[in-house]
Amino acid sequence: MLYSYLVTRRTLLMHSSLIDYQGNGIMFLGPSGIGKTTQAELWNQFAGADILNGDMVFVRENPDGFYGYGSPWHGSSPYCMNAKVKLRALITLEQASENSIRRLSGFDVLQGIMDQVFLPHWYPEGMTPCLDTLNDLLAQIPVYHLACRPDEDAVQLLKNELQI
Repeated sequence: MLYSYLVTRRTLLMHSSLIDYQGNGIMFLGPSGIGKTTQAELWNQFAGADILNGDMVFVRENPDGFYGYGSPWHGSSPYCMNAKVKLRALITLEQASENSIRRLSGFDVLQGIMDQVFLPHWYPEGMTPCLDTLNDLLAQIPVYHLACRPDEDAVQLLKNELQI
């Protein structure tokens, strides 16, 4: 019921972890077990980032841009901070033997994140606002694909790419 209400008010629910690094919101997206919480914990350990949520993040469009919000739903991770941060980037994850990053464009953006967005199939009146919000999010916030090991170099690679 809550999401049915929120989705008509420019709010999405996404399967992701969310960190706040010096006022920059970074979301790590991917299926369970891909390393979303691991990447958040690496940012906490090596860069001092706060982990707002480890599994389910609300994304809301405000007048000054998109924000990520911690939610009370945190899956198997212990992180569920009641806080928000302005979004800087969405990061799709892949486990790899070498670290690499690339900015996604076109269809690759949708392919990378659609499975991580909760679409309100049960609520037809919510689908159009949900997709409109998602369209605006993807037009404003860059999406990257990070193939990585669970190490400090992955953190540094992303920091360099985002220039933060």
